[in-house]
Amino acid sequence: MKALRAILGVAFIVAVVYGMWIMVPPYFHNYQLQDAVAEEARINTYTQKSEEDMRETIWRKAKEMEIPLQRDQINVQRDSGSVAIWADYTVHVDLPVYPLDLKFHPSSKNKSY
Repeated sequence: MKALRAILGVAFIVAVVYGMWIMVPPYFHNYQLQDAVAEEARINTYTQKSEEDMRETIWRKAKEMEIPLQRDQINVQRDSGSVAIWADYTVHVDLPVYPLDLKFHPSSKNKSY
């Protein structure tokens, strides 16, 4: 009985580590992209960089992080004194028992005062 419990315990720990190995990178990359979007909005509130150039910068950063994001999924809106950037994308994760799609929505809006 103790051997069975030990085997199940080890199997559970292996399953948790494997799940984290698969699930953590998409969340980490989304965190990095969210930071890049916020920085781009913050910096370009005070510059004359075009919406298309901001979109291109975010797209390049997403490609560096291997995020499945297309240029047309990145929205940039510049109003008088504010910049808003947002995107929606999905990452498919193949877990052995339960494959799933993770939906991410990085966004930022910055206003000049």
